[in-house]
Amino acid sequence: MQTVLIAEDETKLREIVVKYLVKEGYNALQAEDGEMAMELFDSNEVDLVILDVMMPKMDGWSCCREIRKKSDVPILMLTARAEENDRVFGFELGADDYVTKPFSNRELMMRVKSLIRRSVKTEEAVLEAGNIKINVRAHRVLLNGKEVDLSPKEYDLLMLFWENVDTALTRETIIDKVWGYDYYGDMRTIDTHIKRLRTKIIDGGCEIQTVRGIGYRFVMEDK
Repeated sequence: MQTVLIAEDETKLREIVVKYLVKEGYNALQAEDGEMAMELFDSNEVDLVILDVMMPKMDGWSCCREIRKKSDVPILMLTARAEENDRVFGFELGADDYVTKPFSNRELMMRVKSLIRRSVKTEEAVLEAGNIKINVRAHRVLLNGKEVDLSPKEYDLLMLFWENVDTALTRETIIDKVWGYDYYGDMRTIDTHIKRLRTKIIDGGCEIQTVRGIGYRFVMEDK
């Protein structure tokens, strides 16, 4: 499970962001000021940092500067200011992206996912288990050395299952993560897509199991 550190002194906003991070499957660490953020960063393995620019004790820019001295972890800045000079200054310090308040939680989650995907190390860009190989950067799936023709949603489903091996996922969770929070279509859509995905990876040394009353579980011979 990937870990995201959120440093924000507005308690209500911070707790809302944490709620959405957890719903997306991330482990969330939260800090109410810059000093606490640095303590948490130094004592945990963190995959992404969200920093509010204006915080007590140590502001977001100072945190960004200190983090960049020791790590290339993705950094997303939260700011109420949209001036170009502020953005340029943040990028010069090493920030990877900005979100200006007020923002939608959906937009924030999309940016979080994008930054984490971009931070995948080269040696981790190819995932392999059983007879399946996934080239993450190229969005290509090979089965026994031959490319599998997956639709974008089938690919997203496979990646979701791959990241949650041996975990029972509800249909609601799968819909939220693959189709998005604003999906209002037929819930049977997920069953149709999974049926097609099952057929395409049937010889891959993995299985999408139906968990009665819950949803689906993905199991692999060798993760």
